[in-house]
Amino acid sequence: MSTGKKIAVAGATGRLGRHVVDVLTERGHRVVPVSRSTGVDIESGAGLAEALEGVETVIDAASTPSPDERVATEFFTAAARNLHEAGAKAGVRRLVVVSIIGIDGSVAGYNAAKLAHEREVLAGPVPTRVLRAAQFHEFVEQLAQWGRQGDTVYVPRMRTQLVAARAVAEALVDLALTEDDVSSAVPFAEVAGPREESLEEAVRLLLRTRGDTATVVAVSDPDNPDRELFENGGLLPGARARLAGPGFAEWVASA
Repeated sequence: MSTGKKIAVAGATGRLGRHVVDVLTERGHRVVPVSRSTGVDIESGAGLAEALEGVETVIDAASTPSPDERVATEFFTAAARNLHEAGAKAGVRRLVVVSIIGIDGSVAGYNAAKLAHEREVLAGPVPTRVLRAAQFHEFVEQLAQWGRQGDTVYVPRMRTQLVAARAVAEALVDLALTEDDVSSAVPFAEVAGPREESLEEAVRLLLRTRGDTATVVAVSDPDNPDRELFENGGLLPGARARLAGPGFAEWVASA
């Protein structure tokens, strides 16, 4: 008989969620995949009560493809309320949510939406843990696509400590399963890559590896209220963060 826990993963088919499912399965746990493709919608709550029956822990790795602050905020806050409501009724003992390093000062865009998500999820009845992560290696390609104009790729000037989604998944699972008291002087656990990296250089490396000769230009947008946060190290991890490889160059080489 399996001794693993029954754990639901919201966003189970997404960029991060699929890795969370893999890690849990490899460790012998019973995974309940929660996604629209499995008939469960955490934004509307449809199918959620049934999905959480007998579940001990929920790991929320769900996201929205929209970078629009209003759209993203509506998604995250609705999802948080629904997970808490259904989770409390089902007897869920713990909710673990992924967020973003350094967003305390965010006032606009997706990061501000995630900050609203943190507030909403921490206000609910199910005991909640938050893991803040650096930008994913997988995020680099998406940003390159968003910023492409012909043979030029424009990306925001950003200091970051890029981390693989698989490494974040492992940290999420560890946080979900530990029985230790995780409260400390550091408000949230953090996970980041092994070293600071420039987003501009990461995009350039990715394109070069793929034989793409596009010119990469780092943009400093004076109209972005989060510009200083991006450019001056506000997204870098704290001294107590969990640092996990591979670095971006190693990740690209192995992809």
